[in-house]
Amino acid sequence: MTAIQKSLAEFLGTFWLVFGGCGSAVIAAAFPEVGIGLLGVSLAFGLTVVTMAYAIGHISGCHLNPAVTIGLWAGGRFPANEIPAYIIAQVVGAVAAAAALYWIATGNADYDIAVNGLAANGVGDKSPGGYAMGAGIAIEILLTFFFLMIILGATDGRAPAGFAPLAIGLGLTLIHLISIPVTNTSVNPARSTGPALIEGGIALSQLWIFWVAPIVGALLAGIVYKIVGGDAQNVGTES
Repeated sequence: MTAIQKSLAEFLGTFWLVFGGCGSAVIAAAFPEVGIGLLGVSLAFGLTVVTMAYAIGHISGCHLNPAVTIGLWAGGRFPANEIPAYIIAQVVGAVAAAAALYWIATGNADYDIAVNGLAANGVGDKSPGGYAMGAGIAIEILLTFFFLMIILGATDGRAPAGFAPLAIGLGLTLIHLISIPVTNTSVNPARSTGPALIEGGIALSQLWIFWVAPIVGALLAGIVYKIVGGDAQNVGTES
């Protein structure tokens, strides 16, 4: 595949992740009487990854996440020279998805971005459960670490073939079930950037947390998997 094909795949995949995941939170989570709630939002994020892994995994590896791209590099699975193009495509896809979601959300006269937001991530006053910055940073590092461990293990050539997208999607679902009340769940700098740029304010001022913490967790996972997994035989990088 060419670099352009890979970048376009990452753009489309990340668009789907942010539009599907954040869209479920903004549009469907609290819909009167039949809202999908936190369980539904968690499942929506997982389903975006599963569906895109099967759709574009064979094109770009379906990273959809700068932390995943960097973690795969740290684990010896991805070339450093391709990192910038992947991250740019992911961030642009996330911003485009957030803009599309905002445009659709404003079709409801009761929608107010200052009140309803775009499912941006945050801590302190921006945390759904009022969790402090330290707790938010800790959980983002920890959950991104385990997310990358799942990805690195599931895409190892010694793992059962064909199940990586399911393991990774279910892993992301579990991550959201744990951490939505703490940070609204990032583990993905691109996913955080799109809504934050549209919302502005506190979401934008706290965006650095959701770049630094996931990348730290991903780097640690890349290093640890080399120790735990030994000489992996990579068959893909679906995530």
